Amino acid sequence: MPQVIPENLEKAAERGEPSHVWRAGQERRFAMLREAAGERITGRVLVDGSGVGTYLRHLVPLSRQAIGLDIEFPRVQESHAFAELVVCGAGEHLPFPTGSIDIVFSHEVLEHVQDDQATVQEMVRVLKPGGRIVLFCPNRGYPFETHGIYWRSKYHFGNILLVNYLPRRLRDKLAPHVRVYTRADLARLFAGLPVQVVTKRTIFGAYDNIIERHPRLGKAIRAVLQALEKTPLQRMGLSHFWVIEKTA
Repeated sequence: MPQVIPENLEKAAERGEPSHVWRAGQERRFAMLREAAGERITGRVLVDGSGVGTYLRHLVPLSRQAIGLDIEFPRVQESHAFAELVVCGAGEHLPFPTGSIDIVFSHEVLEHVQDDQATVQEMVRVLKPGGRIVLFCPNRGYPFETHGIYWRSKYHFGNILLVNYLPRRLRDKLAPHVRVYTRADLARLFAGLPVQVVTKRTIFGAYDNIIERHPRLGKAIRAVLQALEKTPLQRMGLSHFWVIEKTA
């Protein structure tokens, strides 16, 4: 399956393009979520930025209540097919009581919100003590900017080489629509909050699009790069994977 080009490129630049299919990449990340959540996954689980419900539909059979939240109303309508409670709202103002959620799952969403600091504070607020945030977000060490760039006021969709390695001011001028994080950036977002970091990793992708076109080559690339996750070269991975537990 070739890389899907969104119908509305400007919207994809602003909000990101949600997962529409379930393949090895989604399966792997869902397994990581389940392991990180442990028994908490049987409680109240919030998918903060639920898109069209790809992950939400797999959480519903496991959880006492799986809740979706997305800022795009058409996506909320679509994901209602999988869960009863899907809310149209912003991550900076979660419409849930303090200490009411067991797991907050944020999958490649933090980079798109208007205020990432406020979003992190809200995720922590709604968690029960002992509850966990399972977070995936883009790594600045990855050699490609996967969200495209703006060049001469025009958006160019696709994977752009070495943009994330530029000085931040120049990088952010080319990609003002999406953030990218170092480990220090994430640590600053959670500094001073009543949390502890349980897991702090960087992972590579599953490269399903390459495998669809060139199975042997794609599987070889995936095997090599995912093996690097056990080495210092994991710092060049596609995404941060952090698990954060509320302590009080």
